[in-house]
Amino acid sequence: MNKRNVDLVVISDVHLGTYGCHAKELLHYLKSIKPKQILLNGDIVDIWQFSKRYWPESHMKVVRKILKFVADGVPVTYLTGNHDEMLRKFADFRLGSLTLTNKLSLRVGKKRAWVFHGDVFDISMQHAKWLARLGAIGYDSLILLNSVVNWMLVKLGREKMSLSKRIKNSIKNAVKFINDFEVTAATLAIEKGYQYVICGHIHQPEIRVIETEKGHVTYLNSGDWVENLTALEYHKGSWRIYRYEAADYADVLPDADLSENDSLSDKLDIKQLLGLLQSEPIVDN
Repeated sequence: MNKRNVDLVVISDVHLGTYGCHAKELLHYLKSIKPKQILLNGDIVDIWQFSKRYWPESHMKVVRKILKFVADGVPVTYLTGNHDEMLRKFADFRLGSLTLTNKLSLRVGKKRAWVFHGDVFDISMQHAKWLARLGAIGYDSLILLNSVVNWMLVKLGREKMSLSKRIKNSIKNAVKFINDFEVTAATLAIEKGYQYVICGHIHQPEIRVIETEKGHVTYLNSGDWVENLTALEYHKGSWRIYRYEAADYADVLPDADLSENDSLSDKLDIKQLLGLLQSEPIVDN
């Protein structure tokens, strides 16, 4: 497969370390592109639900691929989210072309972009973090159940379905939360003089212009790699939402992921790293 040139790629809400993460599909995508810059906009590793009992090789390969981009000199910015908030105490850390931060002001083309995960707008994160953590466990369980349901549907020759999407779309408060989230992010971006605001967190891929009394801004959300399998791509002056389609990778061999050598792969043990992080107290910025 020929690699596509992309000026900027934004990925968020991968949730490595959970059953719902589509790491193999993400790895196929990462190997299909040649980006000039990568933004990892939060919840890449799910430290909330991380367990040493569950860390498949496919999840490790995603980490290795990201580090391969870093080793090749591709600027990679990791912006922290709520599920990897433990990393916030290391904000402004730099190693080669890798930067860890909580928010980012970035020039994209001739316009300015404000990039952050978006959990700051989530009331449950600010006032009832235990409830948000409980909800995350329930969400992951629902995704696991959904995979079983979809397996049965495929066997019956029917189309797959998303239980969480159906639930979200059927609950007015969920729809209202998503709309309020987008408008709040856009309003603040307009006040700060940005032309783009780029978020994650709500697992809802979107590109739309939002207008207020004070102006307008293009709101962008990269979606996730649990349900939607999406990313934001900026190339030659325009944005688009990339959506993973298995048919596009039909010529990729099942064992092709094993072929890439990475000198860092044998030295990096993500379980040990996260074990050390979990032993440290969480510091909220």
